[in-house]
Amino acid sequence: MPTSAKPQDLLSPAPSTSGENRAPRILAADDQPHILEALQLLLHPHGYRLQSARSPAEVREALATESYDALLIDLNYTRDTTSGQEGLDLLSEIVALDSNLPVIVMTAWGNVELAVEAMRRGARDFIQKPWENERLLAILRSQVELHRTLQRAERLAAENRLFHAEGRPEFIASSTSMQPVLEAIARVGPSDANVLITGEHGSGKEVVAQTLHALSSRASRPLVAVNTGALAESLFESELFGHVKGAFTDARTDRIGRFELADGGTIFLDEIGNVPIRQQAKLLRVLESGEIERLGSSRSRKIDVRVISATNTDLQSACASGEFREDLLFRLNTVEIHVPPLRERRDDIPTLAVHFLRRYASRYRREIEGLDNSALQVMTQYSWPGNVRELEHTLERAVLMCRGREIQPSDLGLNLQRPQSQNLEELSLEAVEALLIRKALQRFQGNISQAAEALGLSRGALYRRMEKYGR
Repeated sequence: MPTSAKPQDLLSPAPSTSGENRAPRILAADDQPHILEALQLLLHPHGYRLQSARSPAEVREALATESYDALLIDLNYTRDTTSGQEGLDLLSEIVALDSNLPVIVMTAWGNVELAVEAMRRGARDFIQKPWENERLLAILRSQVELHRTLQRAERLAAENRLFHAEGRPEFIASSTSMQPVLEAIARVGPSDANVLITGEHGSGKEVVAQTLHALSSRASRPLVAVNTGALAESLFESELFGHVKGAFTDARTDRIGRFELADGGTIFLDEIGNVPIRQQAKLLRVLESGEIERLGSSRSRKIDVRVISATNTDLQSACASGEFREDLLFRLNTVEIHVPPLRERRDDIPTLAVHFLRRYASRYRREIEGLDNSALQVMTQYSWPGNVRELEHTLERAVLMCRGREIQPSDLGLNLQRPQSQNLEELSLEAVEALLIRKALQRFQGNISQAAEALGLSRGALYRRMEKYGR
C-alpha cells in the first residue's frame, strides 16, 4: 500500500483557473487506496479533479491550503472500523470551518444509523459502499451546482451592499497642471501595477482610482473602495479579510471581506496613511503573499487583486518617524500619481461647476439655466481649501438656495467659508466647527488621527464632519 505524509493529486497538476468554468475540485478521504483509485476512475472522465487524503489530518492540511467544490469522506479510519466517530468528528470540524462546503459521507452498506447521525451533523448526503455510479455522480453534480450557487449569492449580496446606487463620476481635467496626471493615468491604467495616489482632501483621488480601474483589463470586475482610515482597529481584519461564523461575539454568519470581494478586480484603499502601524503588518502580508485568511479561519485563500491606494499625508515623512512601514510603502507605490489641489487648476473650475450644477438641478428638479458671471468670478477667485468636494457641496447648496434661473454669488454661501475676516460671534455654530476642523487639519498636515485627538473626536466622527463641511 503506498503511503504519503501529504495529500496528493490522483491527477497530474493542471494550471489553476478561477470562476465557474473551472473543473470541479473534489477532496476524497479514505484509508483504502483501492477506494480512492475507483473514485478517480469514475470521476475523471466526467470532468472532476480529484485530490486524495488518507486520514483526517491530511484532510485538515488540504483544507488549510486549497479550496474545493465538495468533499467525499469515509467515516472510519485507523482508530476503529465500526463506530465512525473519527469521521463524525472530522465532519463537525469541516462544517464549522465552512458551512457552505458540501460534504458527502461514505458508509458501509446498511449502516443507516451512522448516516443519519452524519446528516444531523451537517453532511449534505451519503452513499453506501459499494456505491452505485449513477447515484454518486448525480449527488456530486447537484451538490457542486448548489455550492456554486451559494457562492454566487454570497458574492452578489456583498456586491449589492457595497455598490448599490454608487455613481461613477465623470473625470473632468483640462488645465495644464492636470496634464501630468492624465498622462500617468493613460500609461499606467492598462497595467496591473499598484498605484499610490497623493493629494489633499477632496482633490479627486477616488475619481483617479476609478479611471485607472476603468482603463484596465479588470474593468468588468469590481472596484471595491475602502476608507481604511475610518475603520475601527477592532474591525480592520473583519472588514478587509472577512470572518467565519463564531470568529467573535457578533459573527453570526460567514462574511466576505473586501479583498476577497475584489478578487479579479481592483481594491481602492483610501486614507492608507492613517492605518495603525499594527494593522500595516497584516496588510503587508497579504500584498506579499497574495493570500488572505478570514478572521477565525486557518485556511488561506488565493486572491488576484490590483491595489490602488490614496493618501493626503506625506508617507515618506511618516516612514522616517516610524509611523508607516517603509516595506509597505514600497509595495503600494510602484507608481505614484499626485493630484494637484483645485486652487492650482483654476481653469477646471467653470467646467466642474457646470457639471455639478446640472447634476443637482436634475436631482432636485430645479429649472436653473446656469451661473451668473459674478458667481463664476467669485468661484474662480476663492481658495477652495476643501478642493473639488467643497466645490460640489457648494453647488448643491446653490441649487437649493437659488430663486431665479441663474446661480448668484449669494447662493454660494462662500462668505461663511472666510471666517478670518469676521469675528467668531458673527459666525454660525457650523461655520465655527468647520473653521476648527480646517485649522486642526492644517496644524497636523492632514493627519486625521492627530487632528481628531486634538479636537476630542474619534476618527470616525471627524470623517463624518469633514464630509458634512466638504473638507
